Amino acid sequence: MSLLPVDEAIARLLSGVTPLYAEDVPLSRARGRVLATDVSALLTQPPFPASAMDGYAVRAAEATAGARLKVVGMSRAGERFSGALGSGEAVRIFTGAPVPEGADTILIQENAKREADTVEVVEPPAPSRHIRPAGLDFRQGDVLLHAGKRLGPHAISLAASMGQAKLPVRRKPRVAILANGDELVPPGGTPGPDQIVSSNGIGLAALVDELGGEAVDLGIAPDKRDAIAAFVGRATDADILVTSGGASVGEHDLVQDALTDRGLKLDFWRIAMRPGKPLMVGRLGKMRVLGLPGNPVSSFVCAHLFLTPLVRAMLGLPTAPRLATAKLLSPMPQNDSRQDYVRARLTETAGGLEASPFDVQDSSMLSTLAAAGGLIVRPIGAPPAPAGASVPVLLLRR
Repeated sequence: MSLLPVDEAIARLLSGVTPLYAEDVPLSRARGRVLATDVSALLTQPPFPASAMDGYAVRAAEATAGARLKVVGMSRAGERFSGALGSGEAVRIFTGAPVPEGADTILIQENAKREADTVEVVEPPAPSRHIRPAGLDFRQGDVLLHAGKRLGPHAISLAASMGQAKLPVRRKPRVAILANGDELVPPGGTPGPDQIVSSNGIGLAALVDELGGEAVDLGIAPDKRDAIAAFVGRATDADILVTSGGASVGEHDLVQDALTDRGLKLDFWRIAMRPGKPLMVGRLGKMRVLGLPGNPVSSFVCAHLFLTPLVRAMLGLPTAPRLATAKLLSPMPQNDSRQDYVRARLTETAGGLEASPFDVQDSSMLSTLAAAGGLIVRPIGAPPAPAGASVPVLLLRR
């Protein structure tokens, strides 16, 4: 069986994937969520002409140098001056307060001299100075937040000022994660003589959370076909099932058989890439299935290439990988028949991005993955790349 090229594998994985339905959430729970529809302002902001400074609301034509105006009232935020400004009058005003009818400029307090109920103009203001017109920020009906936007603090604050108490967002994709292997113990557990700590599940859950999904930990299934099937049965209402380990063809790689027992429709399972050739993709009912390799680096490289766009597609977000071009700091040999993803340190310089590949690329070494800023992409059959060459890099950090 020939190996499937990476781009074709990703295209087949994403075929038919549509964004999940929308749900309304209050602003207090909207951070990190993705807008499902455009959102327009229910209010005008500011709703009235407002002062941008503390001072006095006056008529520019009367506020000449040395002029003395009678202070007839006060306007503050939350309590406006109820009358209209007459000839020769001024109103004490504070930042954010409504500008009284009849006033057309603000004499800031630093340029005024107050004595009892009279204010003297020390430095005249220009017409319309320090007045925020109604609708300066936005007007009712303006579309200010657009579908596909991931909501951060600024967008949520804007939504609040627009008069929105809740927002329509995409439902979070539920991603069930199952680790497999007799050799695994949970993080914090004490490994036996022939065991190691399971790191993939907790890391993949963190990636899902970062992407905007909801991770469901199914635990660690032993190397028994019926046990694996039972653990998968816990993935109720999941949109995606991710398995880690057991997806290859060894005598103890039982995940594919166990899923087949439950009705898995396998699409493909071998990719022309390194690390991560044994990657399983299929459907189990309505649930998308992504079987990742057990080696930690292979698992995460495949997750970045396949799980990331799958979750983003369900959120209605662009799925193209984040690629950049970097200057290679050390030579790389000619590549073979699998597309290579080489861990590298990335450095921002005045001349652009520089990439330094790690000397050892063993797929068990999480330390180099944690230190890597990106993966140098070496296409199938790529010729030798000398130091100083430009290479494509898949960025790992957003």
